[in-house]
Amino acid sequence: MEKRRRRRYSEEFKADAVAMVEEQGHSATEVARRLQVDRSMIIRWRKERGSPSEPAATLDEAGHEKELRALREEVRKLRVEKDILKKAAAFFAKEPL
Repeated sequence: MEKRRRRRYSEEFKADAVAMVEEQGHSATEVARRLQVDRSMIIRWRKERGSPSEPAATLDEAGHEKELRALREEVRKLRVEKDILKKAAAFFAKEPL
């Protein structure tokens, strides 16, 4: 059986990963998935840099969820309006001038 080699990450890679969480507002889980590293690595790198722990980021996620719900509702309303306008355009296109 082949022994797995431990991957080494540069300080720049770690700093970029932490910046994605702290500055861009992504969750540690999302960043870990994108970078194909374990979530605990992201959390450890944040702690090494004196960054707040994961629960602070979770509060940001709640805000993102609220915004996402609002945007989905807006998209739903816009689709309804678009359908009404399409029907109105078809109706007026059939009417003789």
